Amino acid sequence: MTQTTEAASTAEDVRPTRKPRPRRSRRIALHRAWFVAAVAFVTIIGAAAFRSVPGLLIDPLHQEFGWSRGTISAAVSINLALYGLTAPFAAALMDRFGIRRVVAVALTLIAIGSGLTVWMTAAWQLLLCWGLLVGLGTGSMALAFAATVTNRWFTERRGLVTGILTAASASGQLIFLPVLSWTVENYDWRPAAVTVALAALAVVPFVWLLLRDHPADVGLRPYGAQEFVPKPPPVPGAARRAITVLLSAARTGPFWLLAGSFAICGASTNGLIQTHFVPAAHDHGMPITAAASLLAVIGVFDVVGTVASGWLTDRFEARRLLAVYYALRGISLLFLPMLLAPSVRPPMLFFIVFYGLDWVATVPPTVALCREQYGDDSAIVFGWVLASHQVGAALVAFLGGVARDVFGTYDMVWYSSGALCAAAALMVLVIRRRTAPVGMAA
Repeated sequence: MTQTTEAASTAEDVRPTRKPRPRRSRRIALHRAWFVAAVAFVTIIGAAAFRSVPGLLIDPLHQEFGWSRGTISAAVSINLALYGLTAPFAAALMDRFGIRRVVAVALTLIAIGSGLTVWMTAAWQLLLCWGLLVGLGTGSMALAFAATVTNRWFTERRGLVTGILTAASASGQLIFLPVLSWTVENYDWRPAAVTVALAALAVVPFVWLLLRDHPADVGLRPYGAQEFVPKPPPVPGAARRAITVLLSAARTGPFWLLAGSFAICGASTNGLIQTHFVPAAHDHGMPITAAASLLAVIGVFDVVGTVASGWLTDRFEARRLLAVYYALRGISLLFLPMLLAPSVRPPMLFFIVFYGLDWVATVPPTVALCREQYGDDSAIVFGWVLASHQVGAALVAFLGGVARDVFGTYDMVWYSSGALCAAAALMVLVIRRRTAPVGMAA
């Protein structure tokens, strides 16, 4: 027994000692792409400040200057149209000059346009500042910016990131709407305009110092990529490329179905609810601050709905998701005229929560369909699809104001928009599934 123990002890002595394995650090390095996405998120929030203003200022501008609601809505209409029409050119400019430069100039335009409104005395000045300058600035900060960042920095989790960046606009609405509505009601509309200008300017140094154009700029692969992706050379002729991509996409059926359905999306959100909900609620005796707070609540649930939609887009077919979103939105609009009242009641709160979840939940599956159909040119194609979104929003923003002047109520606009949403649900179901991206002209 003793000999056996000694032998075992000797064997243990002879056995080579193993070096202790170093403990793995529990800290997981976060990919730089997530920091870029965070910067883009904050940037879109700063640019979204103006999106909170038009609905709050229609009545104050009407009372101070005597301008009709149709005239004021025309300025909003120009802004919304330029917001969309600028987007594809902005995406091409980002390919030419880089994301940082384009975004910094866009934020400066927003600040100038909003700041100059405090000195305006004529309607044409409103059209110039609100319509032209802010429209060009916000258009360069449109969702094509989010699509460009997502396509360059991510190969995985694209749907989720698109949803998060899309929700940034709603987050900006959530932050600014209560503050701006309180400012307008207790002071004047001019401090609200100055607040928007300062918010845009505050983001410029943040963008310039922290935003990067491409993963290759910092020696990284896109998130989820297996291989290093070199930075492509600058693409000259941004305007020519944007037009070329449009002409190529316009020869395909899916482009018109996506553009048409997204035009209805814009008509039923930015053009209708964002522009006319506050004055419509005020027509029924609801205080401006209460109506603006309801829009802010839409912003809260918009964040949840859009991020959830991005998660769902990574897992389910985009066409079916879009059809469900549009159908539910149309049904909710048909009930809205019955819910407007001097005070906020539970059915109205249900509508706000429901509409908030559906507000821009359409964006992640629409971006996914553009990527599926048009490959590398999908960001520019989505820019043109977004242009149709804003054209639809512009038409309803203008026609909604005209309808209020003519009929004295917004009811006709609510019902018409509900019917259009049903048509959009049918349009997206017609789009055929494509397993390989169609060839596009660069």
